[in-house]
Amino acid sequence: MEKESGKPNPLKSGTPASIRDLLKKATTEMLVLFALQFKSMYTYEMMNVIERVSGGVLSFNTLYQAIYRLQEFGYIAESGKMVSEDNRVRVYFSITEEGRDYLEKLINEYRTVTGAVDRILALKDLSSPDTGEGERT
Repeated sequence: MEKESGKPNPLKSGTPASIRDLLKKATTEMLVLFALQFKSMYTYEMMNVIERVSGGVLSFNTLYQAIYRLQEFGYIAESGKMVSEDNRVRVYFSITEEGRDYLEKLINEYRTVTGAVDRILALKDLSSPDTGEGERT
């Protein structure tokens, strides 16, 4: 697919780069909750932590949509506000007990799905006894 400029959009389906964007979107809430289980943080701090611990593989321009969704469902809550040295109000968020339960379920589901994908990608052929299927003609 092309943008209006006529240049291909690297984040669209059909490019190897698109999988990173899709996986990032699919795991954003889980990563935010994971970070918040260690301490309360403001949004920019969460973005920096995720980028740092992922070795720069996962970086975000914003987390606000995920923050609002998680807040709406009661998985995180505002836990304080501070004014920074440059006069910016930093809103801190904490994970709730419901958020901890949700995080555990997300991690389990993530591991189930990624484990299945890893098993498929490790196959040498699809007639492997592990698949329970023979070759189809």
